Amino acid sequence: MTTLTLQQAQTLVTAALAEARAQGYKPMGVVVVDAAAQVKTLAREDGASGLRLDIATGKACAALGMGVSSRVLTQRAKDLPAFFISLASVSSQKFVPQTGAVLIKDAAGEVIGAAGASGGTGDEDEAICIAGIAAAGLSHG
Repeated sequence: MTTLTLQQAQTLVTAALAEARAQGYKPMGVVVVDAAAQVKTLAREDGASGLRLDIATGKACAALGMGVSSRVLTQRAKDLPAFFISLASVSSQKFVPQTGAVLIKDAAGEVIGAAGASGGTGDEDEAICIAGIAAAGLSHG
């Protein structure tokens, strides 16, 4: 299994924020976590509110912990609200099941981390993560 490098994570964040600026989105926070759900790198744009990084981290850790994108988790949370409230309260990591985070995969398709964003709509957050992952030469899931 490949590991997520700091260089890849930094490239991802830089490209994700560049995509946010190119699209005219509100100021964003972006977080990249490795396969152990540990923060590899993060950035909060000027003007982004203080909770952006906490939310982005919660989205990324939730996606990684459940093994699916946060878009899938958002739907599951609607179907099983009590279960997801329980997960958020018992998890030792931040857990935010809202659209805006995707899994990061290596060339072999193995999950090596997750990227989460916060500041725009869930679709905007997800889109900049996907753009960042592509710029880092990785794939998403």
